[in-house]
Amino acid sequence: DYDNDLTFLRLTKQYLPHLARLCLISTFLEDGVRMWFQWSEQSDYISATWNCGWFLASCFVLINLLGQLGGCVLILSRNLVQYACFALFGIIALQTVAYSILWDVKFLMRNLALGGGLLLLLAESRGEGKSMFAGVPSLGESSPKQYMQLGGRVLLVLMFMTLLHFELNLITILQNLVGTALIVLVAVGFKTKLAALTLVLWLAWINLFFNAFWTVPTYKPMHDFLKYDFFQTTSVIGGLLLVVALGPGGVSMDEKKKEW
Repeated sequence: DYDNDLTFLRLTKQYLPHLARLCLISTFLEDGVRMWFQWSEQSDYISATWNCGWFLASCFVLINLLGQLGGCVLILSRNLVQYACFALFGIIALQTVAYSILWDVKFLMRNLALGGGLLLLLAESRGEGKSMFAGVPSLGESSPKQYMQLGGRVLLVLMFMTLLHFELNLITILQNLVGTALIVLVAVGFKTKLAALTLVLWLAWINLFFNAFWTVPTYKPMHDFLKYDFFQTTSVIGGLLLVVALGPGGVSMDEKKKEW
């Protein structure tokens, strides 16, 4: 049994970060491809909303397309990951303003959760960089990484705030209580891996049942809404899988417990 556990842990450490990264970039990948296939609709929408003319609207679509697809390729190939993360941060900020997401609390929280996932990816890529003094413990060097992991965890949790339903029936209240408890555990970094894994399973279930865009005909607006929700949720699952794979980082109760 012990050997089986070790093999399972080794496999998880080996493959989970790859799966996490793939899930994490899925929404950017989908959106980049959509920009290609809906070029005219997107540029017309931006041109009409901001009254900025065809040229600037087309530049906006081109930046979104190249920034997102380029960033995804770099992240998956493990090249220039930090620059790719900054490019995707920029895309999130650009879209938040361009699509007036700033005034829609639900969409804003989801975009912030996406940013949280990218922060965790940035922290992971910092961890891969080789230190000049390998093997020498250093407090200062790991601090930015630890705070990135804390920020990433807290932002990821915002996704779940959009899933809480305020209805007075027993099942909904129970779901909200369990969900809130798990959210708090991930945010403060207590029993983090277990709480994050439970949230991954819960989110995956919600995603498959409530965001099943493939069951809705493509000509209906609901298809696009569900598709957007599906890939955003998949990205947050990716962020949580990174927490499962890498742990909560230094600024967490799990880490402090080791010192006690």
